[in-house]
Amino acid sequence: MTNAVILAGGQGKRMRSKKPKTLTEVLGKPIIDWILSAFDEAGISNICVVTGFAHEYLDEHLANRYKTVFQSERLGTGHAVMTAAEFLSQSPEGETIIFNGDAPFIDSGTLKASLEYHRSAKNAVTVITAEVDDPQGYGRILRGEDGIRGIREQKDCTPEEAAIREINSGCFWFDTKALLETLPKLSRNNAQGEYYITDAIEILLSEGKRAGAYAAPNQDIVLSANDRAGMLALNETARKRVLQKHLENGVEMICTDGIIISPDAEIAPEAKILPCTQIWGRCKIGAGSVIGPNSQLRDTEVGERSTLNAVVANRAKVGSDCNIGPFVQLRPDAVIKDFAHVGDFVEIKNSVIGEGTSVSHFNYVGDSDVGRNVNFGCGSLTANYDGSTKSRCEIGDDAFIGCNTNLVAPVKVGRAAYTAAGSTITKEVPDGALGIARNRQENKDGFAEKKLSRHLEKGKKFREQND
Repeated sequence: MTNAVILAGGQGKRMRSKKPKTLTEVLGKPIIDWILSAFDEAGISNICVVTGFAHEYLDEHLANRYKTVFQSERLGTGHAVMTAAEFLSQSPEGETIIFNGDAPFIDSGTLKASLEYHRSAKNAVTVITAEVDDPQGYGRILRGEDGIRGIREQKDCTPEEAAIREINSGCFWFDTKALLETLPKLSRNNAQGEYYITDAIEILLSEGKRAGAYAAPNQDIVLSANDRAGMLALNETARKRVLQKHLENGVEMICTDGIIISPDAEIAPEAKILPCTQIWGRCKIGAGSVIGPNSQLRDTEVGERSTLNAVVANRAKVGSDCNIGPFVQLRPDAVIKDFAHVGDFVEIKNSVIGEGTSVSHFNYVGDSDVGRNVNFGCGSLTANYDGSTKSRCEIGDDAFIGCNTNLVAPVKVGRAAYTAAGSTITKEVPDGALGIARNRQENKDGFAEKKLSRHLEKGKKFREQND
């Protein structure tokens, strides 16, 4: 069994947050979820998360998906692993990885390759390392003829050791049995009075067991942050990495200014992402589609060859060959089918817009099922909420909704039916019928002159002053 213990009990005081540091987001995704995604891709599923500060937020976020244990006192990394000893004792055969929960850029390839090395070398412990340009502040890896002989912290380095660029990532593979036997031997005999998991390496070496180091090709695995400025740097690093991945996969960008793409987004080759576009969560965008400029998508699916210009979409679905925008909001459960057009200043919520339908401008469509080849005139809307209950409208294929029509749900407009401009429709319009619901015009002589007396006086003065 391959186990994982993620140390996520840190407070991160300089973040000035009421939540744990591991829930701080990088590209809209909590750090802990970056780590769990990498573990999932590597096939590591038996995971225990050690919580501490504000643990209730982390418990809620993990929602019983993973085992959690609470570290009541912060007495060092070794103590955090001791807190998970009962979890480890349930699966003592195999290996355990110990990982710091504030480093988001671990990747599945590094996890799998380092485990393979750990097994092939028959190590009791393997340190995952990285070679960096500036090792300042990190523990240096001291290699021997056969593996490693220790980790030297920055303050204890000789000048020669300080020049070493291979550093400790804070990630360790252990033989689980050896780890369980070593944890009781850790001591607090140090300046901080804490238990350090790194001391386990010296203990295992003193017992004649093997310790090795796997040098990861990805030096970003060591990156973490202790304050908001550090988080900004993590976000920019992640943003550039994600953009580069999509560029290499054939996604077109004429300029990357303001473009933010979630690490979980899927974008097909030949799609185009224009400036000032944000793509959050698990979006999926098809080939040939153009997103932006000035669009924001979250957990939204877009088919092929569709254009979304200045669109805000949340948990929506857009088909292929659609033209959406500008200034459109697609709220949750909006479904826009193939060849549909949604024009400027339109909001759609929890509705299906059928193939080839046009909702051109200044419309609201909520809680409605709209058929194929329907045309919405300017200013028409569905009145779906009466103050206590939300009801649905149904509009058949080929219907024509006249300008400034109010459809008061629940109501049905039949196939190829027509509503007259300015109508408030409260009853069913049968197939092929014209629905008219407006009063006959009546003119009241002299009413406007009395009603608008102040307005007319203002106009008179303006003309006298400017003519």
